[in-house]
Amino acid sequence: MKNSDDIENIKSLKSSHIWRFIRIGGFDHVLLDTGNDLLALEKLDQKLWAVLSCPTNGLEFDSKTFQYMDTDEDGRIRAAEIISALKWTLSLINNPDDLIRSSPELPLASINDSSNEGKKILFCAREILKNIGKKSAEVITIEDTLDSSKIFANTKFNGDGIIPVIAADDESSQKIIQEIIDCFGAEQDRSGLPGINMEKVEIFFNEAIQYSDWWHESEKNASNILPFGDRTQKVYKIFEVIQAKIDDYFTRCSLAAFDNRSTLSLNPSNSQYDELSLKILSRSSKEISAFPISKIEQNNSLNLNEGINPAWIEIISKFREEIVRPLFKDKEIINANEWKFISTKFNDYRAWLSRKKESSVEKLGIKRIDEILSGNSKDIIKQLIEKDMALESEANSTEELNKLIYYYRDIYILLNNFISLRDFYTPGKKAIFQAGTLYLDGRSCDMCIRVDDIAKHSTLANLGRTYLAYCECSRKDSSQKIKIAAAFTEGDSDNLMVGRNGVFYDRKNRDWDATIVKIIEQPISIRQAFLSPYRRFARMITEQIEKVAVAREKAVDSGTSGTITDISQKAETGKPISSQPFDVGKFAGIFAAIGLAVGAIGTAIASVVTGFMSLEWWQMPLTVVGLIFAISGPSMVIAYLKLRQRNLSPILDACGWAVNTRAIINIPFGSSLTSRAILPEGSSRLLKDPFAEKERPWKFYIFIVTLLMILGLMLQKGIFHKLIDLIK
Repeated sequence: MKNSDDIENIKSLKSSHIWRFIRIGGFDHVLLDTGNDLLALEKLDQKLWAVLSCPTNGLEFDSKTFQYMDTDEDGRIRAAEIISALKWTLSLINNPDDLIRSSPELPLASINDSSNEGKKILFCAREILKNIGKKSAEVITIEDTLDSSKIFANTKFNGDGIIPVIAADDESSQKIIQEIIDCFGAEQDRSGLPGINMEKVEIFFNEAIQYSDWWHESEKNASNILPFGDRTQKVYKIFEVIQAKIDDYFTRCSLAAFDNRSTLSLNPSNSQYDELSLKILSRSSKEISAFPISKIEQNNSLNLNEGINPAWIEIISKFREEIVRPLFKDKEIINANEWKFISTKFNDYRAWLSRKKESSVEKLGIKRIDEILSGNSKDIIKQLIEKDMALESEANSTEELNKLIYYYRDIYILLNNFISLRDFYTPGKKAIFQAGTLYLDGRSCDMCIRVDDIAKHSTLANLGRTYLAYCECSRKDSSQKIKIAAAFTEGDSDNLMVGRNGVFYDRKNRDWDATIVKIIEQPISIRQAFLSPYRRFARMITEQIEKVAVAREKAVDSGTSGTITDISQKAETGKPISSQPFDVGKFAGIFAAIGLAVGAIGTAIASVVTGFMSLEWWQMPLTVVGLIFAISGPSMVIAYLKLRQRNLSPILDACGWAVNTRAIINIPFGSSLTSRAILPEGSSRLLKDPFAEKERPWKFYIFIVTLLMILGLMLQKGIFHKLIDLIK
């Protein structure tokens, strides 16, 4: 519990806090080892922070925690958001030292309930534990709060503004809630049950009132709107079907009366009947239905019993029984005026229908709608929803509790990857930007960072002076692909090339097939730099030998081909092959040049050997060592200087970080990021290889060289002559 004295002590602590730093990687890391360090963190100069912002994606960190922190939802976490999250967490925790543990379990006793927010969160935590059957539990975890349907399974009201059917106590209200769901669909209640909210209630009752008002309008003016009483709707459907066809008939008859020459054309032609005669006909045939409803004549009347188009007999029969007879009793023939009278009978009904709005409540029927509107069911349901919403603040504390649990577990981890890069520089730990481990070329690389755009990343990452191998990774059981940049900081690069395959293990220990697609060449180790001049020289000699061999092979092939061509020509023409005379002078010059070259080389070797043999015995090994360093020294010095410049900052900046310092990857630390294959302790090695190449007598060669050096030294010092004199 924090009181006013505690708050004053905290303020005093912030202003007088003594910070401790540790220098790793060429810069000072602030040590956050106590709760007091966390309390005073907002006063720490941000120039001393290792990072000022980082992206929320591509990191080995819970995205839900980042979601809570990223208050402006821009996909980045900045210093202000870190401080805000930390201050909020500290205000709800009794002991700041608890955050150092980064525990996934939040003890209820650790929640500070001196504020209203803290009380709500603590109450919420206890209610959740009670609802999931852990009433006596003293800690709460993220898993306890994940399943909201389980948490609120036994609650009618949970503050989300949605009520299920069971929220109502009486059957009448329950039935109406279910009818609203049937008409407009359900909202998902926190309990997992289907329910309704205030919006759906308003829509339902508004549509019910509109439909009821529209329906009862016909009852008030029934004589005009419902000319056939309760049968009007049924009769109107018959009229709609036949209206266009009878209108067509009387229009054709009027044309025939206007000009009797049109009568023949207004009726079906003989050719149309000829086409029909070749088909299998039925009353429902479209061709027959398209003919006039009756034969077109000048009498301008329609006989409802005789001469009706077969396709329309059934509907005309209904028309006669349902409409004509009620209006004209037993009349069998109607004229154009009578048809017009019938049509006008439906004008008011048609206008009334046009005023009808589409409504989902219509399926309930006017009787049920009037029954619902006659009671106070709307008020009852609204009161239930208001009762549920009254618990909104308590229920919403679930989200605040969730955030507190995430922060309690993760915020200290983030601080050690943001305020400082302590996790990266601590043996046995991995920073949140380390995506996993790449196994390739007998090495494992722990510094693997996810990248989105290899080309864009490599442009800036090249400034980090670190050997990077970009790999594309895929899994057979997934369509997902990822890209990583793996830092090789130990060994050599002789067998690292685009196209080589390895295996990448992510932080969840899933294996991915990895293929190198791009490499940033930089020195890897001093050992590689020491051997590189000799390897380059050996490579150059090999390439030259290969070139000479290839040229010689081409010359032989060309000569052989020319000889065969000459022989072929002689066989075809019968003429002797012409040959050039041997040029003695030319070949003498060549032999002389070769002799001079061999002599020069021999003279040079003799001079070197003579000079070497003229040295004192103790100077000889020093000369050899000096020669080696003269060859390898420049490469080693350059490599050493570049290795000292290896910098993590450009590599992270290329991923969207804002690193605020120069994070050096020195030689000893770099060696820890890449491990070479080493035989386990206590292992044995069988040296007999049945496929080993034939051994050369190197020991014999070394013995001969050593013996010659000793003899030369004896000759130089006159020891050999003195021994001969003694023998004489």
